[in-house]
Amino acid sequence: MTSQAPARFLRITEIFHSVQGESTWAGLPCTFVRLTGCPLRCTWCDTEYAFHGGSRMSFDEILNRVGSFPTRLVEVTGGEPLAHKGAFALTDRFLQEDYTVLVETSGALPVDELDPRVHKIMDLKCPGSGECARNLWSNLDHLTGRDEIKFVLKDREDYEWMRSAIRDRGLDTRVADGSLRALLASPVWGEIDLEAMAGWILSDGLPVRFQVQLHKLIWGAERIGV
Repeated sequence: MTSQAPARFLRITEIFHSVQGESTWAGLPCTFVRLTGCPLRCTWCDTEYAFHGGSRMSFDEILNRVGSFPTRLVEVTGGEPLAHKGAFALTDRFLQEDYTVLVETSGALPVDELDPRVHKIMDLKCPGSGECARNLWSNLDHLTGRDEIKFVLKDREDYEWMRSAIRDRGLDTRVADGSLRALLASPVWGEIDLEAMAGWILSDGLPVRFQVQLHKLIWGAERIGV
């Protein structure tokens, strides 16, 4: 987007500065831009407050707000950010300002229009989400060594589905050869026994990163804006 282009706007639920709670970036200071709206309704969703409402903000307003925080790592999330065409242009603006840009997406919408410099953190929805049929498998062709796949696990059935998806789709091979940054196994908060899940992973030798939601450990599961 050039300086001569007309102003762009997006509906924003919140912009906040926190510790990154998930992915291989966990633990790092990060500024989050949460867009409003999502076409999915996962059973375990913890951001239902982002489905509606929000405030209409121009790109300049968003950039100014993000720029008020002392970090160069920014994540565009939702809701579902890629449900908004303007989200692609927003990530371009962040790249132009030399931010490291993460995009967290459900995997139900195409990711191919994102600039290859963006780090994609893409879900593959397990059966327990109720949205497994929405997985857009062609997105796997557009993931690179910069990108990560997240599986949110509600129960043993979800774990076994993840294990099959990893092996059947050759995702373990892609992690090994560096054409995919990481596979993330993320338990639904309070729904699955962590020790049991760790045992399943170790027994099967899956090349996944077992991650819990760090921000919930720090601030509690009900706190928003963190």
